[in-house]
Amino acid sequence: MKTHDLKLSVEFCDAVLSGEKTFEVRKNDRGFQTGDLIRFIPTDGKSYHSLNGTVIEHAKHEISGHTYKITYILNGWGIKNGYVVLGIKEYRQTEEV
Repeated sequence: MKTHDLKLSVEFCDAVLSGEKTFEVRKNDRGFQTGDLIRFIPTDGKSYHSLNGTVIEHAKHEISGHTYKITYILNGWGIKNGYVVLGIKEYRQTEEV
């Protein structure tokens, strides 16, 4: 089991957080597996400077404090080669992986 930190456009953060969006389409360049965890990093395409001057690319959104579990992986079936659709649900620390 791996934990993946993935950027997510802020326009999708509310839908994922509410459970309305239960999937994510991604290039399969990380070897995603069922049971892996995802932490989303909200991004709005802008760069920000932290207090120590480091450039960061993430925006502030409540989704940053949540973790999601990959429950299903779909490839083929009209999905572009090299891409996958990940079924996701919120993961709570008390759950078994």
